[in-house]
Amino acid sequence: MNKFIKQLSLLVTLAVFSALSNAADDNKALDLDALLKQLEQGKFQQTQQNNAREQEFTQKRAEQDQLLKSAASQRDAALKTSEKLETEFEENEIKLAGLNDAMTKRLGSLKELFGVLQQVAGDTKSKFQNSIISAQIPGRAEFLNDLAQSMGSSSKLASIDEIERVWFEMQREMTESGKVTTFTTDVIEAGGQKVNKQVLRVGPFALAADGKYLDYDGVTQTVEELIRQPANRYGDSALALQQSKGEFVEFGLDPTGGSILKLLVQAPSLQERVDQGGLVGYIILIVGGIALLLALERLVSLTIIKAKVDKQLKSDDFKDTNPLGRVMKVRDTYPQADTEALELHLTEAILGEIPKLGRNLTIIKIISVVAPLMGLLGTVTGMINTFQAITLFGTGDPKLMAGGISTALVTTVLGLVVAIPATLLYAMLNTRSKNIVFILQEQAAGVIAERAEKTAVRG
Repeated sequence: MNKFIKQLSLLVTLAVFSALSNAADDNKALDLDALLKQLEQGKFQQTQQNNAREQEFTQKRAEQDQLLKSAASQRDAALKTSEKLETEFEENEIKLAGLNDAMTKRLGSLKELFGVLQQVAGDTKSKFQNSIISAQIPGRAEFLNDLAQSMGSSSKLASIDEIERVWFEMQREMTESGKVTTFTTDVIEAGGQKVNKQVLRVGPFALAADGKYLDYDGVTQTVEELIRQPANRYGDSALALQQSKGEFVEFGLDPTGGSILKLLVQAPSLQERVDQGGLVGYIILIVGGIALLLALERLVSLTIIKAKVDKQLKSDDFKDTNPLGRVMKVRDTYPQADTEALELHLTEAILGEIPKLGRNLTIIKIISVVAPLMGLLGTVTGMINTFQAITLFGTGDPKLMAGGISTALVTTVLGLVVAIPATLLYAMLNTRSKNIVFILQEQAAGVIAERAEKTAVRG
C-alpha cells in the first residue's frame, strides 16, 4: 500500500514539474529557487493527504472486521437456538402423539358419539335456520352453528350442558310443531314499513297476521308480508283462525312450509290475464260487452212483447201497443177487401213487424262469428312476438317461451269467451222472435180463413 502511494506521489510530482516547466518556458519569469520551493510545498501537502487516507481506510477496515465478528456470533447463537427448538418440537410431537393415543383409548365409543353430535348439530342448524318457529324463538341456529364449528376446528369436546341443550332444542322444535299459537314480533309490510304485530303461527307450516300470510327469511331473521297474497278465502280463514278462541276453523295450510304458497301467489289474477291479451284482448272484450248489452235489450224487449201478445190473444179489443194488435187491425181497416187483398195487407203488416222483432240480432250473430277470428289474430301476433324473443335471447329460458305462448293464447280464450255466450244468446233471442212471428202468421191465417168463409157464404 505504501509503495502504491509513493508511486502515485511521484507521478503527481512529475506532472506538476512538467506543468511548471511549460509555464516557465512561456513566461520565463520564474527562477529555479522558486520552482524548487513550490515542489517541496506540493510534496508536503500530498504526503499529508495520503496519511489521512491511510488512517481513514484502516479505521473503516477495523469497523468492518468488528461487524463481521458480531454477525458470525449472532449466526452461531441462532443456529444453537434452532437446534434447540427442533429438538423440543420433535419431543413435543412424540408427546402429542402419545397423548392423542391415550385420549383415543379413553374416549372409546364416545369419539363416535361426538362425531354424530357434530353432524346432528350441523343438520339441525340448517333446519332451524329455515324453520318459521325461529321467528318466535330466535338464536337457536347460532348456538348449534358455534357448537359444530368449535368441535370441527379443534379437539374440544362438547360439555354435558351443550349436549343437553342440543337435545332440548330438538325436542322443543317437535313440541312447537304441534301448536297453534300467537306471538308479537316486528313485521315488514308490503310497503316496506316495519310494524310490531301479533302474529299467528300454525305449527311449522304458516305465519299470518291481520288476515295476510307472512314469510320468514332465515338469513336476515325477519318476518315479511307476502307482496302478493292468495285468494281472499285463504286470507279470511287466516283472520278467522287468529280471532278464534279455541274453536275449530277452516284454514288454508301449506304442508311444504311455504313452497306451494309461493307458487300459488305467483299465478296471475283475472285482471292480469286480461292485461296479457293486449290491445286485441281489450277490443274483444269491448265487442263482447256490446253484444251483451244488445242481447239484454232484446231479451227484455221480446219478453215484454211476448207478454203483450199473449194478453192480446185473450182479448178482442185490438190495440196498437203490440204487434198482434197492429196486425189484426188490418182486418178492420179493410172490411170489404177480398181474401187475396186481405192476405196481401196482412202479409205487409207482418213483414213490417219482423224487423222490429229481430232488431240487433244480426249484430249479435256477427259478433259471435268475428270474436274467435279476432282471438286467432291476437294469438298469431303473440306467437310472432314470441319467436322474435327466441331469436334474440335463444331457448335457454323455458319461462320466456311459456310466458309468450301463454300470452298469445289469452286472446283465443277471450274470443271464445265472447263467442260462445253470444252464439247462445243469438239462438235464444232468434227463437223468441220467430215464435212471436209464428203467432202473427197463425192469427193472420185465421183471419184470412174467416174472410174466405164469409165470402163463400155470400156467394
